[in-house]
Amino acid sequence: MYQHLPSPVKFREDINGLRAWAVIAVLLFHFSLIGLPGGFAGVDVFFVISGYLMTAIIVGGYEKGNFSIWKFYMARARRILPALLAVIAVLLALGWFWLPTPDYQALGAQSAYGIGFLSNMFFWREAGYFDTASQEKWLLHTWSLAVEAQFYILYPIFVSLIWRYWQNIRALTIGVLVVFVLSFSISNFLITLNPSGAFYLIPSRAWELLAGSLVYLTAKQGFAPEALKKNGYWVGWILILISFFFINESLSWPGFWAAVPVLGTSLIILGHRENCKLTDNQLAQWLGDRSYSLYLWHWPLVVALYFSSLQNTWSWVIGAFILSIVLAHLSYKFVEVPTRKYLTKSHLIKEVSLISAVASILLLVSIAIQNVTFSDRVERSIDIAASESTNRNWEARSCRYRHFSDSYDECLFANGIVSDKKENKPNAIIIGDSHSEAVAGAIFEAADEFNQSVLYLGGMHGCPFFISEYGKAQSCIGPNNTTMKYIEKYQENIPLFIVNTSWSHTFKNSDEFVNSLVKQTCHYAESKDVYLTRPIPGMPVNVPKTLSRNIIFGRESDDIKISLDEYHQVNKVVWEAQDKASAECGAKILNPLPYLCDDKYCYGSKNGRPLYYDDDHLSEYGNKFLVPMFEEVFKSNPKN
Repeated sequence: MYQHLPSPVKFREDINGLRAWAVIAVLLFHFSLIGLPGGFAGVDVFFVISGYLMTAIIVGGYEKGNFSIWKFYMARARRILPALLAVIAVLLALGWFWLPTPDYQALGAQSAYGIGFLSNMFFWREAGYFDTASQEKWLLHTWSLAVEAQFYILYPIFVSLIWRYWQNIRALTIGVLVVFVLSFSISNFLITLNPSGAFYLIPSRAWELLAGSLVYLTAKQGFAPEALKKNGYWVGWILILISFFFINESLSWPGFWAAVPVLGTSLIILGHRENCKLTDNQLAQWLGDRSYSLYLWHWPLVVALYFSSLQNTWSWVIGAFILSIVLAHLSYKFVEVPTRKYLTKSHLIKEVSLISAVASILLLVSIAIQNVTFSDRVERSIDIAASESTNRNWEARSCRYRHFSDSYDECLFANGIVSDKKENKPNAIIIGDSHSEAVAGAIFEAADEFNQSVLYLGGMHGCPFFISEYGKAQSCIGPNNTTMKYIEKYQENIPLFIVNTSWSHTFKNSDEFVNSLVKQTCHYAESKDVYLTRPIPGMPVNVPKTLSRNIIFGRESDDIKISLDEYHQVNKVVWEAQDKASAECGAKILNPLPYLCDDKYCYGSKNGRPLYYDDDHLSEYGNKFLVPMFEEVFKSNPKN
């Protein structure tokens, strides 16, 4: 018989074996070269298991009359924190020697939120779980620990309130069912309104844990007939396998689709088969015991592969997969088991003090790393390249979202900063998508040369201003309409800079795109001198990250560039539309290529310093190459 650690409830080998299937599915999904389309559903399996076990512990304690909410909390902390803190400590230590400042500070922020079990809130505000940018986040996987921890905090309070007044399982079942339905409804509602929120936040995830709760309550009250347990068990496995092999990240998740692995897991737990070879075998039990550590350690190795551009090299991927299992075993044997045994025997006050002290120290270290720049920690050329990722005009960025507060008057720039003289009228206006923010600094500097001010009205990210009713820009109509009102406030014939990237792909065909751009441009050309900026060259990679990592790993670190032919091929339709607008209504063209390109290439970096803060947005360093281009505008339009 395989030996397990003591459990507060009767240990179930079938659930432990199911953990092994879930965590291996997650690993196969994250090590994408190996690949398992729906392996991410393994997290949903874990949620159901957690809900089942927590209900068993809490209800069992209340029935025996010895449940303590504080002991419950400490048991959860004892189970979760030691291995988590070990992973964070190792990452922060290794990051000191390897990570450029922006990456190291980001790791500090992720660590602080991870220790506080608020990772889901942190990552909710950033890129979605399936976005490419997520592969850069060392502690992304801690979002699910945060959801579980928040459930562990709230759920026993919910149960205790019901138990205090009714003290029976049926009342608790009704209460759990009501919250389950509410959470499932929220999940399906948010999936279209706020997909990232639906994925990360507990109101839209609680139903998955509560599904496990309902399984326990149903079984305890004998509501499930034997036929359902027997036949439903194999249906459950079929649903789990369907989830892993046929569900993929293109589907809206969670919500309706997440019900497939949740129902499958629920049926397997309800079936309660201890002798099934799928779970009752040495390998499944061994992996099940180490599933938590395996989940914790594998993701940093996945990120390390992407960080070093080795994610598509089979030998490194297989090596990282095996190393994940080795680290999980070491973590289980030398962190999980000893700390759990020691803390379980300790007095509650000592246990709280010890865990709090270690967590607090690591939290303070994480906050310091997030907020302090440590000079000479890594080679200076690495930090010069990497730090360009944060070299942006943050005041202009904040102005891109002023349409929410209808306070664009606060975005008048003079002498490079927001003017405190709100009554002044601008000498020029900037509109456009996020690329308008990326070049705004150059326009501000050019205007300052002639003692002129500029009103920045840039729109939301992904909102090209000339689109009003086409394609993905439906959500841009409101913000763009607000911007239009502000433009029309100023009747003076002043320069209007329109800076967009290439959005021709959002239209059904190129003619539709050309006509829309021309129509919008000519409308403004009736009262303003309109200046259309040719699209800024886009690079094939994130320039600061690629350049800094090339230096770290001793790879070729020549300047990043694309050919002029590549640029013109991508932007052909945009140029045609701008040329037509120029011919029909006199819009003037500003061409950045002479300042960013030579006769063969357009450059993403020069002499080891990036010109971009990502792959296609100029940084504050890069946009200064365009100052002479914008100076010509202000030179020909003297201050009123």
